[in-house]
Amino acid sequence: MSPRSRWPFLLVLLILPCSRAGANPIRDRLALNRVNNRLAGQVLDFTHNHGADNRLWSPALGQRRDVYVYLPPGFDPCQRYPLVIWLHGFAQDELSFLRDVVPPLDQAIACGKLPPVIIAAPDGSFKGRACLFSAGSFYLNSTAGAFEDYLMGDVWNVLHVYFPIRPEREAHVMAGVSMGAGAAYNKGIKYRDRIGVVLGIFPPLNTRWVDCRNRYLANFDPDCWGWRTDFSRRREVVARFYGVPIRMGQVIRPLYGNDPNTVELVAHENPVELLDLYDLKEGELELFVAYGKKDQFNLDAQIESFLYVARCRGLTVTTRVDPKGKHNRSTALGFFDDAVDWLAPRLAPYSPPLSVPHGE
Repeated sequence: MSPRSRWPFLLVLLILPCSRAGANPIRDRLALNRVNNRLAGQVLDFTHNHGADNRLWSPALGQRRDVYVYLPPGFDPCQRYPLVIWLHGFAQDELSFLRDVVPPLDQAIACGKLPPVIIAAPDGSFKGRACLFSAGSFYLNSTAGAFEDYLMGDVWNVLHVYFPIRPEREAHVMAGVSMGAGAAYNKGIKYRDRIGVVLGIFPPLNTRWVDCRNRYLANFDPDCWGWRTDFSRRREVVARFYGVPIRMGQVIRPLYGNDPNTVELVAHENPVELLDLYDLKEGELELFVAYGKKDQFNLDAQIESFLYVARCRGLTVTTRVDPKGKHNRSTALGFFDDAVDWLAPRLAPYSPPLSVPHGE
């Protein structure tokens, strides 16, 4: 490999390293302690990130998997709480929850902006580590593993058996970012007997989006709309980060390999197509979506095509748009206050009062 052709590969390694490369158990254990010392609530460790293997066994995957569980300040096991399941993005794992999600959510609960909730963050990476080249499961059942059964069976059952969670579907939230946000919509639509609220930040909501000229990177136009019928172009660029191309094969091949039925498999998991397939009706789900108009994956076109179909079905979807927003951490965090303001009144009827331990 020439120096000229090698630099994009090296740049990606710098931008999105595998999260557990060179892990130091003592350092990582202290890191979790530092996180908890700064929180009003507490993160429980069911991972192997901090010096001991506390992972949960997943019968669906036939292996142990990482999960973090956050308990709110003043947690009382005699009370019951709403549940939020947070699903991470592509090329991430559960550690992103510890770094980026827990601190602002804990602060929102501690100051009364968000009612006390239990939050779980399961690992949805293929190999139990965050790495661009190991891709992401999208929390689907595929040739890579039964990740939907792991999430909606193994993780769901453990949480409801061992934690005091309200039984009402309206008290159960699927939320996430990027890949995880798309999975939140997928699971919300399919499992609305158990889930009442879905929150997604730049989710892929129409994974078969192309315009009428078969261009993926085109803006959404309801008068020029097609459907992707070919996923065989594995070299097709679907995004660029710092000039580094992300290709179709990096996303699709780990899920479906060379299956000739890939189009049908994708269609049966595509959130916009699930609206009809599962006959979603107004009032069955509370829906929130936030996205940037400069998304490098062109997810704004995917989302806007989903919203168009949703409106045609008479569905209400609360939307927040950043005209200059990109597919990045700063854009996601910019939606945090709006997301909390929207979520709080939906969970308040199912949450016990905030109780801060004496002396705090």
